[in-house]
Amino acid sequence: MVHLAPLPGTPLHRPGSLPAIIAAAVDDALALWEAGADGCLMQTVDRLYSKRDEADPARVAAVTLAAAAVRSAVGGEFQLGVQLMRNAASASLAVAAVSGGSFIRATAMVGATLTAHGLVEADPLSVMAYRKAIDASRIAVIADVWTDHFSWFGGGKTVGEVARLAAGVGADAVAVGNRDLRATLDAVAEIRATSPSVPVIIAAHTAHETITQLMSDADGVFVGSCIKRPDQSGRIDRDLASRYVAAVRSVR
Repeated sequence: MVHLAPLPGTPLHRPGSLPAIIAAAVDDALALWEAGADGCLMQTVDRLYSKRDEADPARVAAVTLAAAAVRSAVGGEFQLGVQLMRNAASASLAVAAVSGGSFIRATAMVGATLTAHGLVEADPLSVMAYRKAIDASRIAVIADVWTDHFSWFGGGKTVGEVARLAAGVGADAVAVGNRDLRATLDAVAEIRATSPSVPVIIAAHTAHETITQLMSDADGVFVGSCIKRPDQSGRIDRDLASRYVAAVRSVR
């Protein structure tokens, strides 16, 4: 994960900070690249979000500048993902398409999820129609199906059912993750049983000590806090990242 501090067009943005935000994103991406990671997911951390699939133009422009700078720094083989929180999937597709990205992460591709900002409802038809309209079919969509960002509103569906629905509307992979390691492993196993062809990404709540077990049957992982510096800066620690990637490589 490469996290972007509050951007222009958002209430908590600090005027004049964009160059430093972009420089930090490039440095964090380079840290992951040097550690041997396959890529990074650039995610906004603006803290206040719309419930809809929309984003302020200045915010979209800022993420595009950051993504383009990262792509220039790390080269074309390094996978670059984009996620404009909370669920601006169309804007994320646009940024990825013009900056050389290869995937986006979508909070809600099916159903709805209740968040601190209100009920976030999926609109897969609009997202997939937009992806086609901008000729961005090469941009993969990774859909959260049971994570800190998404749980099926109202209950009544298993994670396997939600994953099957997400794949059915065009998601290329799904993301799961819970603080309970056993619950996460069970979720991966359930998706494997119900949708064996759907790639599964572990999303958060991993550690150097647990990642080998979690990756035993998963296809990838989004990692954040356990490879960040202990100084609360939110920046990636190169040594922690290298040790984490080595642990993942030991089972993949």
